[in-house]
Amino acid sequence: MTETAIDTRYLSAGANRYAAAADWGENGLVAFGADINVCLWNPSNTVGISQILSGHTAHVRAVKFLPRLQDEKSTYLISGGDDQSLRIWAVDGETGVATCVQTLQEHTAPINYLAALKIPVGSTKRCIFVSGAADSTVKVWSLDVSSGQVTLLQTIKTAKKSSLRQQQTTTHNSNSPASHPPGHENWIRSLDFIREKPKSEAESDILLASASQDKYIRIWRIHQGSALSMPTSAASDASAAAAALTPGPANKIHKIKVEGADPVTNKYCIMFEALLLGHEDWIYTARWCRSPTSTTSDSGEGTLQLLSASADNSLSIWESDPESGIWITVARLGEVSREKGATTATGSIGGFWTGMWSPSGTTVITLGRTGSWRRWDWDSDDQAWKQNFAVSGHTRAVTGISWSRNGVYLSSTSSDQTTRLHAEWATNPTSSVTTSKRTWHEMARPQIHGYDLNCIDSLSSTSFVSGADEKLMRVFTEPKAVARMLNKLTGSSSALSSSEFDSLPADAANIPVLGLSNKAIDVIDDDADASAAAGGTPDGGRGGDVTAQDRENMLDPASMVRKSALEIDHPPFEESLSRHTLWPEVEKLYGHGYEISCLAVSHPTASSSTPSSGQKETHLIASACRAASLNHAVIRLFETDKWTELRPPLKAHTSTIHRLRFSSDNQYLLSVGKDRQWAVFQRDPASSAGYTLLQINPKGHSRMILDCAWAPKTSSPSASPVDVDVDVFATAGRDKAVKIWVRRRMNALPSKPKQEGEGEGETEKEKEKKKEEEFSLGLSLTEDQPITALDFASTPLSVSEDGSSAIFLLAVGTESGKLSVLAIKVTTISCSSSSEVSVAVAETFKVGEQLWLPKAVMQLAWRPRVRKNGDGEGEDDDSDKEKGEKKKQARELAIAGEDGSLRIYEFCL
Repeated sequence: MTETAIDTRYLSAGANRYAAAADWGENGLVAFGADINVCLWNPSNTVGISQILSGHTAHVRAVKFLPRLQDEKSTYLISGGDDQSLRIWAVDGETGVATCVQTLQEHTAPINYLAALKIPVGSTKRCIFVSGAADSTVKVWSLDVSSGQVTLLQTIKTAKKSSLRQQQTTTHNSNSPASHPPGHENWIRSLDFIREKPKSEAESDILLASASQDKYIRIWRIHQGSALSMPTSAASDASAAAAALTPGPANKIHKIKVEGADPVTNKYCIMFEALLLGHEDWIYTARWCRSPTSTTSDSGEGTLQLLSASADNSLSIWESDPESGIWITVARLGEVSREKGATTATGSIGGFWTGMWSPSGTTVITLGRTGSWRRWDWDSDDQAWKQNFAVSGHTRAVTGISWSRNGVYLSSTSSDQTTRLHAEWATNPTSSVTTSKRTWHEMARPQIHGYDLNCIDSLSSTSFVSGADEKLMRVFTEPKAVARMLNKLTGSSSALSSSEFDSLPADAANIPVLGLSNKAIDVIDDDADASAAAGGTPDGGRGGDVTAQDRENMLDPASMVRKSALEIDHPPFEESLSRHTLWPEVEKLYGHGYEISCLAVSHPTASSSTPSSGQKETHLIASACRAASLNHAVIRLFETDKWTELRPPLKAHTSTIHRLRFSSDNQYLLSVGKDRQWAVFQRDPASSAGYTLLQINPKGHSRMILDCAWAPKTSSPSASPVDVDVDVFATAGRDKAVKIWVRRRMNALPSKPKQEGEGEGETEKEKEKKKEEEFSLGLSLTEDQPITALDFASTPLSVSEDGSSAIFLLAVGTESGKLSVLAIKVTTISCSSSSEVSVAVAETFKVGEQLWLPKAVMQLAWRPRVRKNGDGEGEDDDSDKEKGEKKKQARELAIAGEDGSLRIYEFCL
């Protein structure tokens, strides 16, 4: 096994929609749960997600950084989830790399919340943290940083009540509740404490903010002592009015006496301070910050500000007026809800699920329903909050990936019902690729669907076809607004020519209010009326009843694309991704009886890869659907010239086909399926279907075959007396085996044509030769887990000077998430009348376990090698043949995971 340098170029994952599933540490890192992973992201860095931590076996619900202790280089991170376990991670202060140091399994139900407190004890240092779970228990833990030992200090059993609850947690381990301050009328979603005057800690009161599903935020004052004076202003006018309507005495003082403590300091008072109104839906989080952005404080301690995140798609920053004491909203961030009248109580799942301050208080971030983050930075010059780009990703399994034909961008489909486009952002597009800083980001969201998406493949550098849990396939073409943005942001030499740009069908796209198809639209001027551009009233301005056609054509005014929306010099914000980067749908392909399971697009030929001006690029689309009978287990071919099906469909399988692949020269179409067999169809211009069955192997594997791939074509030895073409493909399945199949085609050199009467038809020798030229097993490799994905690189790793041998790069992914990269050497030994082909593993490149996935690898795709002229086919610039010496090559591999992550690794081979 050979050590190789592997660089993580891109990590993408959507965050879990739980209020406690993210935290911003003092080290500047944001940690958030993503499926069963914990992701680390530094918002001040354009790289995005820096590390994905795997270990949990179910969804992560709660994440919390422990406060950094003095003189400690590492920061500790706690995570808990549906697997009922707590994991403690040590994050190195220099490298930022996190490792799991402890796993705790004490709860008997999913862990929902975490909280932390720093307590130095003598010469040792320990952190106190608390975990709350669905088993109705709160557990108090102690982490000794010096020894790494974790001790369970106390278990508190809670009552099933929705009121605010103050719990005694002293050294005598009392489980008696100290107080039940009433107030909220629905579930309490968030609690956060802060000292009012940190510089005079002994005299400072503590403020508690509680956020609830009743759409209100309540602020409580906790005072040490037996007496508490009434506040100068208990609330705003609206708060006072609401308090008057609240049953019972709103400003009742709740007294607490802590048993076993100092008699002087064992008495506390709790009183309702203020009621904050303004949100129109459930409030998920409320967090304090002593913000330096406010100019209303003269104490030098910074003004207390409260950040609230709500399901009404807004973040609010609250601040107490220094003169009146009234709490007011000083900033409101987010957007106007697109679902008028819809609330969480009526089934809407929109809005913001959590809001967080940066340690400095100059940045806020929030998580939306799409699993994407939104970020605002404080601009001290303009005295305003300015939006900035953040990270995004799929929230469910990534089911399909496909590189564009020119290799500029990567498209991905997911069970979260979206197709996303990812590309490199060149911060200085005018400089060369080697000097420009390039980072990967989600650049567009071409398809937002109503069904889970299963597969995707690129038709060209500006179009793709996708299949979902429906009976048809949809074809999309890049709009001009997105093309302009990508050309500008990627700084690629593969930018569209003027003729290609003019051939794009539309400026932008939009989804009708009651539809699934993206409709082509024109961009509108920045000062135009969006409602008028969207069609005005639902009945088209007639003032009559709304017809079905009116509803079909009705567009959402909020998603109309203005001319300046995508004229940006940075990756688009989440609002633009979800509204302004859709691609128009140009065709639907029908024919299948059940949900689409897989599809494949033929490769560009010599004529179609560089079409002349005005010439349309033509491809074949092969597709299959889920099937339990012979009638549905067929392959349907569609040609893209007239978008018609080539009949009859190809038959070979008896059950669902899992994967379809065209060979690089389009001479063959390979299919594998649930029935454990593979089939190869050969191109036949004489057939109306375009392909005919060449060979079928009913015993290809002992269990279902999940994936397959063709090796790229290489030239045969020029000096050989016999022209030998070698075709190679690989299959893999649930029997834990990777099998390499080879076929040698011996085409005799041109000879004297037959004379009339010399004989017709195939001779016995020709029949024997044809049988010898069938695909046969060349090599079988085994893994310790079922193999779910594999892919050959588009060009060989190396080719011998005489062309008799070639080394192909094969990536393999398993059901457990393990990744392997193999160098497969294929050698042809030819003589005057025959040839032999040998297949062997030339080299195995080690992929460290830290780069593996925690769930199954759904698909693998090597990035096409791009030439200087932008053509994605053929050999690249750093070909070994140019200098006749071997040198390192950088190959990029895209990995789609069942855990919802999308990764790009760069191998230096």
